[in-house]
Amino acid sequence: MSQLKVNAIRNTSATSDSITLASDGTATAKITNNLSNRNLIINGAMQFAQRGTSSTAQGLKTVDRWQYGGGGLDENPTQAQHALTSSDTGPWEKGFRYSYHITNGNQSSGAGSADYLDVQHRIEAQNIAQSGWDYTSASSYITLSFWIKSSVAQNFYGYLRSRDGTNQRYGFETGSLSADTWTKITKTIPGNSNIQFDNDNGEGLRIAFTAFLGGDYTASGTNLNTWEEYSSSTVTPDQTSTWYTTNDSTLEFTGFQLEVGDYASSYEFRSYGDELARCQRYYFRKGGTQWSHALVGIMSSTTQCRGYIQFPVTMRAVPTMSGSGMYVDSETTSSQDVTAFIDTHVLKDGGQIRMTTNTAGFGAGTPVNVGLNATTAYLAADAEL
Repeated sequence: MSQLKVNAIRNTSATSDSITLASDGTATAKITNNLSNRNLIINGAMQFAQRGTSSTAQGLKTVDRWQYGGGGLDENPTQAQHALTSSDTGPWEKGFRYSYHITNGNQSSGAGSADYLDVQHRIEAQNIAQSGWDYTSASSYITLSFWIKSSVAQNFYGYLRSRDGTNQRYGFETGSLSADTWTKITKTIPGNSNIQFDNDNGEGLRIAFTAFLGGDYTASGTNLNTWEEYSSSTVTPDQTSTWYTTNDSTLEFTGFQLEVGDYASSYEFRSYGDELARCQRYYFRKGGTQWSHALVGIMSSTTQCRGYIQFPVTMRAVPTMSGSGMYVDSETTSSQDVTAFIDTHVLKDGGQIRMTTNTAGFGAGTPVNVGLNATTAYLAADAEL
């Protein structure tokens, strides 16, 4: 029976990231004892974009848990959640349907020494500390894998940066990429005795990918594929500026996975609900549908309302609340617009928001619904790293 199964696999040219078939019919398998919950990156398939699908602003504005930062820019790039199609050969066949997509602006003054543009993902320290990676041992490994596509053919650099204790940096490069071609990158990274991760909810590990770093941040002798103390003046080797100085050049990523072990296993696709809940630990948003319900509340005076919210998951930290386009109404009284938050009293699981209304339309003690009056209206809780 076993021989028949091996022949069936060989005859169909089957393959996987963890099984290697030799020409003589033998198979070598790499087995991990932690098949589920092995990906330490959240939203690596770029599936969720609670804030919106496109923005020219820096920071966390589109794809959850992913952001870009820049300096010295003449025109901000556009970051977006991009829908993949069957023409995206490589990731499409593996089940990926979205990418994090950067469209360059017009950097008309050229590549200055203080210019930079990078993409970042930040991981909680306790998620690394309790991952099973013996990060202080050079014989214990994590593996980073992802798909990348650039409209410009060139080599790019990225790095991992530990954020507790004395920050350490591990730099890597993609090698020369062909233009407009998806390429899978895999990097196996050892531990190091100088690395520290605290067992807390602060930032522990930063994964950064540089579209361009100017000379103020690079040096020709900077080492790759080894851990070194982080310095802002030697982040990577000197970089080519071709992509950065090409108007409307594009760069996109999907399938980011960071896992304990010395090889890249197949991407861990989590359920829609599971991955959304992981994103909502850092950011939770109600909005996008006109007249939708946001909170239950009660009027504390004729122009003040106390609204109560329960978050869908426990957030990383006590969040900062924000909102726009909200209103209050009851079954017997017409709606009144919310004009401002007075204060918020929330914990990691939820709490109370006090708001003012534009007119005295309700009596104190009136139960009310707090809703959103336009598709652009929202209520958000932010506990990002």
